[in-house]
Amino acid sequence: MTTTHSRGIASESRAGAQPVSPTASGSGSVLTPELLAACDDSIDSYATAKTLPAVMYTSDEFLAFEDEALFAHEWLCVGRASRIPNPGDWFCVDLAGEPLIVARGKDCVVRVFSAVCQHRGMTVCEGAGSSTTFTCPYHHWIYGLDGRLLGAPAMERTAGFVKAEWGLPNLKVEIWQGFVFANLDPDAAPLGPTLGRIEGYLANWDLENTVALPSFTLYDLPWNWKVMFENFNDGYHANKLHQVIQDFCPSEMAVFPEPWDDASNVVFRHNGFTHIDGGFNATHKALFPIFPKLTDEERWRATFALVPPTLCLGLAPDQAFYFLVRPKTANTIDVEIGYLVTQETVEHPMFEHLLRASDAGVQVFVMQDQDATTKVQRGLHSRFAARGRYSWQEESHVQFNRWLVQRYKRHWPGV
Repeated sequence: MTTTHSRGIASESRAGAQPVSPTASGSGSVLTPELLAACDDSIDSYATAKTLPAVMYTSDEFLAFEDEALFAHEWLCVGRASRIPNPGDWFCVDLAGEPLIVARGKDCVVRVFSAVCQHRGMTVCEGAGSSTTFTCPYHHWIYGLDGRLLGAPAMERTAGFVKAEWGLPNLKVEIWQGFVFANLDPDAAPLGPTLGRIEGYLANWDLENTVALPSFTLYDLPWNWKVMFENFNDGYHANKLHQVIQDFCPSEMAVFPEPWDDASNVVFRHNGFTHIDGGFNATHKALFPIFPKLTDEERWRATFALVPPTLCLGLAPDQAFYFLVRPKTANTIDVEIGYLVTQETVEHPMFEHLLRASDAGVQVFVMQDQDATTKVQRGLHSRFAARGRYSWQEESHVQFNRWLVQRYKRHWPGV
């Protein structure tokens, strides 16, 4: 076996594959026809597919391409609608380099619009709050809760200036299962119809009407956004990396219930339990009250779903949990984490104690996952990083690859 290497991408002749390098000279753009062609090895059956080339996880040039190919056209989850329950409530979020405002208007409609003042580019607000207008602190241009420009001091002598033409740009918005999604592409097709494969599996959690516990954000985590997505939905490591604490939810009980559909925007799997009402904590049992509408079958499993490129969603019998993934560089991300529970849970007289016990269990998973994903990202930079092979317990990864690659092909330079 002979192997050639370029830093950040292992180029192999295993199983008859042709060597691939970012460029013939080893310098310049990584976005070559050869790299795109190499993706075809990652979208076949899990039995024959290979992992994506390592450079796709390590190159800032490739992330800049993904910003345009994915984040500029796909539906991005910005948070929960319940975070802004009243007219005038708002919060800010940065996604794909865009500062955005998520606000509930006087008409109770949730809108997402740019936070960039249309005068000189300053962001008009930060953080979260409740107000009737937004005032840019630089020159006091005033915007409404729908982004309309309401006031612009001393602009009366500016030729042809019409306030109605200078509002904050609005994004397309959809609310799905209580999550707010926005799209930077004004011509984007609706999100809802592309999530139909999973709708029936979520119905009994009634996520739109759950109670969202306060979320928290982990900053500058040292790995690529795709590594985060893969780890979240990886059944293969379940009771290997998480030995003992996840023995009740073993890898060999992974199930992939629906065939992949290239029109779908959701990748998901179930993982069975060895007993009813399993819980991701030291007791291996659910600590909170069970969602009341669950069937016996649903109480014997967890579900893990990806709505790329921003939302990871998990369902257990007593809680749902979500990660909102925000790339910063090819090698760093921020992740907002939140939990959804029943009203009965927060009214439980021992809720605070149960929450601490639940969080203690979660922290075990977090520490193990953070250690693993940090080392995966470091390994992907190695000249010896191979294009690995998949287990049947990793079928979700090949589905995720297919979601990615069809979009890479659609936007690849020169294609």
